Amino acid sequence: MISDLEKIYSVSANNMKRSVIRELLKLTAEPDIISFAGGLPAPASFPKDEIREVMLEVMDKEPDFVLQYGTTEGDSLLRKRLVEHQYRTVEGMDITEENLIITTASQQALDLIGKIFINWGDKIIVGLPSYLGGLSAFRNYGADMVGIELDEHGMRSDLLEKTLSEMKAKNEKPKFIYVIPDFQNPTGITMPEYRRKEILDLARKFDVLIIEDSPYRELRFEGESQKTIYSMDNTGQVVMLGTFSKILCPGFRIGWVIAHKEIINKIVMAKQATDLCTSPFTQRIAARYLQKGFMESRIQLNVDLYRSKLDLMISSFEKYMPDGVSWVKPEGGLFLFLTLPEHIDTQEMFMRAVEKKVAYVIGTAFYANGMGKNTMRINFSYSDIDKIEEGVKRLSEVIKEELAK
Repeated sequence: MISDLEKIYSVSANNMKRSVIRELLKLTAEPDIISFAGGLPAPASFPKDEIREVMLEVMDKEPDFVLQYGTTEGDSLLRKRLVEHQYRTVEGMDITEENLIITTASQQALDLIGKIFINWGDKIIVGLPSYLGGLSAFRNYGADMVGIELDEHGMRSDLLEKTLSEMKAKNEKPKFIYVIPDFQNPTGITMPEYRRKEILDLARKFDVLIIEDSPYRELRFEGESQKTIYSMDNTGQVVMLGTFSKILCPGFRIGWVIAHKEIINKIVMAKQATDLCTSPFTQRIAARYLQKGFMESRIQLNVDLYRSKLDLMISSFEKYMPDGVSWVKPEGGLFLFLTLPEHIDTQEMFMRAVEKKVAYVIGTAFYANGMGKNTMRINFSYSDIDKIEEGVKRLSEVIKEELAK
């Protein structure tokens, strides 16, 4: 081994941290632990038979194509299907295939966003709390993250305006504002259209880009679908991210970025140096899957499945959780966020929960400023429905023991 290995790592490498969620999953892998920790879709949601049908058809008719290298921009058929049948027709977005690039899931999209926009020390705006994967990707490029608190409608526009005004007075300008408007990870909050417009208006006023992360807006259980911020703009002020990981299956590792074609061109350059292309094999299977019209019915099946799990988890919270514990019932998505009395530290409590054979994700992982010690994220999509109530009961017992100290 080289003697000075630590000294030759880059600044970026030395700034990297292991994913809290990935590390916690190792601790919760025992079969008798009921885990509410990972953001995993239910295996029952995977369209195994349909994918098998499409995969065999693709291998029968297009083997040379799917087993070869592909273009960096992504499978042309998949891009066309996404543009025409999802975003342009359904969402009302003014885009063509030039505005969309396929990525190796949305996590790569977040990394590429950091790669093309962030220099060491650049300021970016994030929610308090915000998605851990986004924070990790931006942190690796040396971002100085400025947190804006959320209320029941998402990122507070009044605090955002105050922060942007203060930064402008110091001749500072953030590279972008990162938001997750639909069923926000980790809180589950949905941003109403008026708040989206307020955020967009501020971005225009202060000439700041918006990164709109939208991994599962299709998984809506109740309420009305809200317009995407991208569709409210259509001028290039917004970059939007999407993925099949939560609405189809994560094993495909397919995501995408929608943006002004100049930004897409820069992402193409960055991706070429990263992995050349996303798997042509899984891309073409996904494209043919969409072409056959399987997606709409599959999403509805998944919505029904996850709604029943959420309803059971909420009723279990109401039945078992002690006074002082609160949560927001999401209109969709995969997550709930629990807030405990301020003196409770969910990181200190975590191993005691594992001893009780139940797991969650500590709230501080989602706070760029290290706050949120009395919070936790709960995933309701993965656990079998017959284990949800027992898992909540175990978790409530741990919390009650902490409160009794």
